[in-house]
Amino acid sequence: MLRDIQTLTDIQALVHSFYGQIRKEPLLGPVFEEKIQDRWPEHLEKMIRFWQTVLLDEHTYFGSPFPPHALLPVQGLHFDRWVQVFEQTVDGLFEGPNAQKAKLQGSRMAALFHAKHQYYQGSSSIPLV
Repeated sequence: MLRDIQTLTDIQALVHSFYGQIRKEPLLGPVFEEKIQDRWPEHLEKMIRFWQTVLLDEHTYFGSPFPPHALLPVQGLHFDRWVQVFEQTVDGLFEGPNAQKAKLQGSRMAALFHAKHQYYQGSSSIPLV
């Protein structure tokens, strides 16, 4: 039986496991590697703070998560695969209300990012940081 996401250590395990999978993912890995390059420790720490804020209500993330994603070379299938890998990672490590919340929030975020990404692809506007 798995336990729920309850601590910062749980968030760290989720983030490190998820991005470990992403880096090996044939569709998503190259996109992330091109964007992040050698800044993985910084990115992982930022994602830990983001999910700590979302799931544990400990406000350690400040910022706007969408702008760095606005001009990535991605399509709907990239967002769909991101959700698949995220949900598989959550399900492999945790179960409970926060695990369900993580999957719901991940799915919502992917849908929102996809919609915004489509908007900016067809627009001369630049997202505000």
